[in-house]
Amino acid sequence: MIHRPALGPDADQNHRVLQEVLDTVPAGKLELPPGTHTLADGLRVPAGWTIRGSEVAGANGGPPGTWLVSAGTTGHPVLHIVGSDVAVSDLGLRPPPADPGEHGGDRGTAITVGDYLYASAPDWITNVDLRRVHVARIGLDRHANCIALMGAVSDVTLHDITVRGGYTGVAVHWGAVGADVASIAGPTYHPHRLTVTDLRVNDAIEGFYLSSVHDVRVEGACLRDVEMGFRLLPGDNTDRFVSSGAVGSTITIADICVTWNGPRYAVRAAGWGRSEIDGEVSVLHYRDTVIRDCTLRGAGTGDSWSPVLMERADGVELSNVVTVTGGSVACCSRAA
Repeated sequence: MIHRPALGPDADQNHRVLQEVLDTVPAGKLELPPGTHTLADGLRVPAGWTIRGSEVAGANGGPPGTWLVSAGTTGHPVLHIVGSDVAVSDLGLRPPPADPGEHGGDRGTAITVGDYLYASAPDWITNVDLRRVHVARIGLDRHANCIALMGAVSDVTLHDITVRGGYTGVAVHWGAVGADVASIAGPTYHPHRLTVTDLRVNDAIEGFYLSSVHDVRVEGACLRDVEMGFRLLPGDNTDRFVSSGAVGSTITIADICVTWNGPRYAVRAAGWGRSEIDGEVSVLHYRDTVIRDCTLRGAGTGDSWSPVLMERADGVELSNVVTVTGGSVACCSRAA
């Protein structure tokens, strides 16, 4: 069933109408009208929904014809995907200013799939497709992430994504059952079977990061005017609380162009993590993991910097990673 709700100038009414459709009718297609529509707060998206903007699609970095702007102060994502078999396309999203703190990576975003911390063992969210999505954070709003894939999520595809502003463009992070990061007892949940292609991030702190994941491919990205291009991380508990031995395996990061201007590095790959539970340091051993065909343009601003920082990242292969610290700065072909 296709739903085409009317939206107007009242942010409360817009939010109420859309959330009511998502909550009370059988899952189907939610087609949003062209224009810019303000919501009083973010929307929770249950399983089975397809959400699409107008037919004026934002393909190849072009602007979409439909924008959702959240005016909420709760920290809720503009779209919080909490169920499987969800697709979002041809849509622009503007989250409100947010400063969720060090452990609030799933808060204040444009889109979050899953959660960081769970009250009890979650069901896995699978088969989520995000494409031709734009995220815009205005001005100095650079404290919150833009798109977050967190915890018990798998089989997720991101394609033709454009991000301007914010902290991290696409943040991929493990999750766990626990009230806070110091009380996790396990198990932990690690995103996997993820594909990110044709990503553009501009004027953010960081392009993307992958924390304690496996079976992930990020291929084809232009990360411009960022302080950091991307990070490959083990998570602070690495794989201590998960029974699967797959964490840290089968990861490909390829065909990435970075123009960076931060203090320390353009790329960081780390294998060690210090747990916030007990301070224990553990090391994740990567397997079948490669960073290849990347161009890193720029130089650090701090006293000690390096285009590539490797920290106990055994098992991570570097292939054809080119650094350019002088000369003119050129944009790659997929730049927005």
